[in-house]
Amino acid sequence: MANLTLTGILEKMTGKDKDFRYMATSDLLNELNRDNFKADADLEVKLSNIIIQQLDDVAGDVSGLAVKCLAPLVKKISDARVVDMTNKLCEKLLNGKDQHRDIASIALKTIVAEVATQTLAQSILSSILPQLIHGITAPVTSTEIKCECLDILCDILHKFGSLMASEHEQLLGALLSQLSSNQASVRKKTVSCIASLASSLSDDLLAKATVEVVQNLRNKGAKSEMCRTNIQMIGALSRAVGYRFGPHLSDTVPVLINYCTSASENDEELREYSLQALESFLLRCPRDISSYCDEILHLTLEYLSYDPNFTDNMEEDTDDESLEEEEEDESANEYTDDEDVSWKVRRAAAKCLAALIVSRPEMLAKLYEEACPKLIERFKEREENVKMDVFNTFIELLRQTGNVTKGQIDINELSPRWLLKQEVPKIIKSINRQLREKSIKTKVGAFSVLKELVVVLPDCLTDHIGSLIPGIEKALNDKTSTSNLKIEALIFTRLVLASHSPSVFHPYVKALSSPVLSAVGERYYKVTAEALRVCGELVRVVRPNIEGTGFDFKPYVRPIYNAIMSRLTNQDQDQEVKECAITCMGLVVSTFGDNLKAELPACLPVLVDRMGNEITRLTAVKAFAVIAASPLQIDLSCVLEQVITELTAFLRKANRPLRQATLGTLNSLIVAYGDKIGSSAYEVIIIELSTLISDSDLHMTALALELCCTLMSDKRSSSVIGLAVRNKVLPQALTLIKSSLLQGQALSALQNFFAALVYSENTSFDALLDSLLSSAKPSPQAGGVAKQALYSIAQCVAVLCLAAGDQKYASTVKMLTEILKVDSSTNSAKQHLALLCLGEIGRRKDLSSHPHIENIVIESFQSPFEEIKSAASYALGNIAVGNLSKYLPFILDQIDNQQKKQYLLLHSLKEVIVRQSVDKAEFQDSSVEKILKLLFNHCESEEEGVRNVVAECLGKIALIEPAKLVPALKVRTTSPAAFTRATVVIAVKYSVVERPEKIDEIIYPEISSFLMLIKDDDRHVRRAAVLALSTFAHNKPNLIKGLLPELLPLLYDQTIVKQELIRTVDLGPFKHVVDDGLELRKAAFECVDTLLDSCLDQVNPSSFIVPYLRSGLDDHYDVKMPCHLILSKLSEKCPSAVLAVLDSLVDPLLKTINFKPKPDAVKQEVDRNEDMIRSALRAIASLNRISGGDCSLKFKNLMHEISKSPALWDKYYSIRNE
Repeated sequence: MANLTLTGILEKMTGKDKDFRYMATSDLLNELNRDNFKADADLEVKLSNIIIQQLDDVAGDVSGLAVKCLAPLVKKISDARVVDMTNKLCEKLLNGKDQHRDIASIALKTIVAEVATQTLAQSILSSILPQLIHGITAPVTSTEIKCECLDILCDILHKFGSLMASEHEQLLGALLSQLSSNQASVRKKTVSCIASLASSLSDDLLAKATVEVVQNLRNKGAKSEMCRTNIQMIGALSRAVGYRFGPHLSDTVPVLINYCTSASENDEELREYSLQALESFLLRCPRDISSYCDEILHLTLEYLSYDPNFTDNMEEDTDDESLEEEEEDESANEYTDDEDVSWKVRRAAAKCLAALIVSRPEMLAKLYEEACPKLIERFKEREENVKMDVFNTFIELLRQTGNVTKGQIDINELSPRWLLKQEVPKIIKSINRQLREKSIKTKVGAFSVLKELVVVLPDCLTDHIGSLIPGIEKALNDKTSTSNLKIEALIFTRLVLASHSPSVFHPYVKALSSPVLSAVGERYYKVTAEALRVCGELVRVVRPNIEGTGFDFKPYVRPIYNAIMSRLTNQDQDQEVKECAITCMGLVVSTFGDNLKAELPACLPVLVDRMGNEITRLTAVKAFAVIAASPLQIDLSCVLEQVITELTAFLRKANRPLRQATLGTLNSLIVAYGDKIGSSAYEVIIIELSTLISDSDLHMTALALELCCTLMSDKRSSSVIGLAVRNKVLPQALTLIKSSLLQGQALSALQNFFAALVYSENTSFDALLDSLLSSAKPSPQAGGVAKQALYSIAQCVAVLCLAAGDQKYASTVKMLTEILKVDSSTNSAKQHLALLCLGEIGRRKDLSSHPHIENIVIESFQSPFEEIKSAASYALGNIAVGNLSKYLPFILDQIDNQQKKQYLLLHSLKEVIVRQSVDKAEFQDSSVEKILKLLFNHCESEEEGVRNVVAECLGKIALIEPAKLVPALKVRTTSPAAFTRATVVIAVKYSVVERPEKIDEIIYPEISSFLMLIKDDDRHVRRAAVLALSTFAHNKPNLIKGLLPELLPLLYDQTIVKQELIRTVDLGPFKHVVDDGLELRKAAFECVDTLLDSCLDQVNPSSFIVPYLRSGLDDHYDVKMPCHLILSKLSEKCPSAVLAVLDSLVDPLLKTINFKPKPDAVKQEVDRNEDMIRSALRAIASLNRISGGDCSLKFKNLMHEISKSPALWDKYYSIRNE
């Protein structure tokens, strides 16, 4: 049937009437697009012939439709037919009439775009490549034909370049010859053609192409347009092949720099192309370009202000307000010259400088010295597009400063932040001038720079606010301002208000508030929302604290309130505006409530109403939390009951953020207005609360328990509430306490809950204690209780005892010691818990009134069970914390006399020291001497466990007594015993904590004597030094920045497989290979990973990736994992360095994802391999996100392999979407 229809259509297509032909061709297109369309051999021939014939139709719309028919046709007919059609089209293109040439070219491109299989592509290529090459190189061919052939070839190379490796050389020769064509259009198309070919060329052919282009450039007599083409060619090559161009930089960079400086004055394009090529090198070949960076920097700075036809005769630094009008006139009749294209050079220079800034974090200090003043000066650029590029380049400089100095607090003379701070006055002066310009685009750009500046240096504008206010006012008030400019100005205002101290703004509040409040009334929702956010900050600034500063805020209360209220009550507006209005009103009520008493009955019900709406309820709940926390004790009587009812209902909702916010708000409301809420409401809240307590969401649990404590601690809380808590919440709490996940905020909330429960009426202490102790009993279904749970129970028991008063506490201690006196072999779980409870109670309260308690605890050191021994050492240490003068000498004495119990006693000592260092308490001098003598005696112990405990003790004492310990540790770095050297370095690691400590300045000058042990002969010492370096990098990167240039090469050296550390152990029937260097390599890579977070500007990624990271990716399982993480991090932070060596990283990754464990491998090995593959795929996903990764053919093939394997692709897909 279908064929009959088609025969009819084909007849009409050859009719005389062009309307018939048009309709018939349209029908054919619909037929071809149907999924079930099939054609036999005859029909195929007819179809292909008639469509080719229709292409030449005199009516343009018919031939246009015929081209559209080609796309579905190619997929529905045999390969031979398609090849036949392409040949006919080629013939038309090369030898046909001029008027048919365009349509033949479009048809060929359509066919190339639709070819889906490699076999078909191969057949088409072998038949049309020779014809296209002939079309390009034949001397008689016209320019138009050449251009069409080059266009088609460009498409083909882009899609199938790798399929025609055998023709590459011939193609390259043909194309290179066209670079010297006299026609500019031919040269231009040839450049893009060679670039498409380059990505699939072998290294040798790429080198051949580059050499020829450079040779042309070195040819002194060449015309300048030929030079331009060749320079464009170099830029295009480097963009196409990325890092593979690296080896040729030594030939090309000097030539380009030379052309830039020696080009004739009116040859701007030559300079532009040279700078564009250099920009491409900086981004794509970071490793090979490093030696030319300084030269390129000077070049870009020179051309940033290159403007030969314009002399800037306005004298600099005239910053008088009186000149403002004059300046405006001057900018109106500025010099313009349509012939002048020097702006292109300045734009290329700005972009090239931006590439330098982005790819060279280590040059920041130099850039501040040389580039920063120049950029600030160029803000006055007269060509607007170039000015935007100058702004963007400066923003990149600010961003890079932020990246490199993340988390650094102290600002020394060389840090980029300090250097930036020195430039702030100049920046502001220059930017203020830009804010007075007429152009909107310029003002938007200027605000972007200011925004970035405030983000990087939050408090840098304190002295300049006054000078910026007129610019902000003008941007918000001016009739010509666009909403985009207003949004930028408002965002900047918000950031400044949030990051500076309120008093800075008090003189300018009047000037700021009126334009901001009028912006709240704007029609465009984004402006309104941003203005409301600024209002929120303004409220905080106007009245920073309730006591009142010298600033009179009253005149601003009504205008701010009225502006926000009009937005709050308006229903038909964008969600973003609604949310901002609610948040802002919450702030207004909590800050100005005492001056708005008359308005509250009108405004609070509106907020309650917003709680009823699903879209705005979360924001409204948070707003009430802000109001409840206000120190003004705002009168909520008109809405309180309704708010509590709404909130209680929200605890049942599935929306987690809503439940979380509700718990917080209820807590604040009950603390502030508890006496106005009935106890029946309390009961309902408790019932709802109890369902939220479980270890599946610890954060929610903590909030729920805190709210429960608040309810119980209310003075009027009745016995009904106590009962409700016991029946509903207590069972949940006793289940929670057995969870091994319990920790942090949830654990401390649970402790407070038990303490509060003792105080509430008719709850017996004994019953509570009993239920706590019995929760530690192993149940027949679940087996024993987790170790972590026992610690949680012990802490709750201790808090409970202390809350219950002295008598109860004494009887509990007595009961616990009785448990210990019974023979331990029968009841280990009970004893374990009793020891932990004694420790927790002893830490909080002095137990010396109970005679011989230390001897009873130390008896448990004899127990056959490991966990009881460790619990006893924990208990002894914590009891000693309660009364140092009595128990510390006892422990020290025991360590000296009891050889067998040394390890456990040292653990007790560690508990004491760690507690003291956390609580910032002091030891007596005599005991410090004793402890040190004892610890240094055990430095060389054969047991690693003992050495680790000793190191931790030394490190934590160093926090308390740094002046004594640092010299003592330093002396031992040269000890002949390797174990001692390792122990003191690990001790230093333990003394580096995140918060600032007094040890910091004492250890700073001595760090190198510890960390330089990374070159020690003993591997244990080297590993200790690597671990210490890692801790420094994580917690106190500023202390080690100066040492990194010396340390990094030594650290990288630790990542290499050392043959001398690999030994074979003969186990009789088989041999086992042991690699002693494995732990060291793993630690070294983990250290590099940490350094990438904190000291990125010091690590030179290009020199690390090859060879070190490359060998790590091929190493043992434990080493590969951190290497994959590093690779992901590098592809995010230094993509250009990774791109530069992407090819060499593909093989080890491919090997890892294709690795199959042996058939007899145990489950553990199989699981490890799965983790390994996922980790490698995670790294591959990061690599795939880098733009420009498609330059690497190897990487493309790797992605192709993954997509072919369903198992790998599924894993990859799920990882990519994580």
